[in-house]
Amino acid sequence: MTPPEALRPAAEALFGARLRMAVAYAELLVTDGVTRGLLGPNEPSRIWDRHLLNCVAVSELIPPDARVVDVGSGAGLPGIVLAVARPDVSVILVEPLARRTAFLSEVVTTLGLDRATVVRARAEECVPGGGPPPFGYGDVVTARAVAPLDRLTAWCLPLAVEGGRVLALKGESAEDEVAAHRAAIGRLGGGTPVVTRCGVGVIDPPTTVVQVTRVRTHRRRSM
Repeated sequence: MTPPEALRPAAEALFGARLRMAVAYAELLVTDGVTRGLLGPNEPSRIWDRHLLNCVAVSELIPPDARVVDVGSGAGLPGIVLAVARPDVSVILVEPLARRTAFLSEVVTTLGLDRATVVRARAEECVPGGGPPPFGYGDVVTARAVAPLDRLTAWCLPLAVEGGRVLALKGESAEDEVAAHRAAIGRLGGGTPVVTRCGVGVIDPPTTVVQVTRVRTHRRRSM
């Protein structure tokens, strides 16, 4: 499952020396991932452009040696992709469904991703000090195709350090979502959301990411 010839330069640029590992992950996705229902049957033909390259482009927003929390990891997009491309970062893959965490654990073992950890839980169960399983705050919290921006921020922002960021991978509706949910994000303790394009000049189309910085702690009202 090597990248198509037209996409190989982008894959080499973004994965570098880890491209062989990315190819091994692609093979797991299009075989076990499809068989076990983590990816649709039409996805193997677009595994590189729609999934792997779309996700790995986000690594340009992640600082060196960061702790990344990936919420709703599913088949590992973008969490596993980031762990493959960035051996300097530690990645915590948060996923509530058992069949998905089983797949993620197998991928982590097969690829030898010793800085990746799989946690079976919902995001709201993972807030440090708020209940098991405790693992500390992330410098960066990532999520892809999980929920509308207001709900996503409510789940992800509490997992970031103050000054840390949520990176929400979105589609062309990102600007509309930001306009619709800017006030809610502010109430949740987030700064002004910023729409960023990643991989410009390398992949087409670039990856659209909404960045939200945690500027303060949001305190829920008691019921």
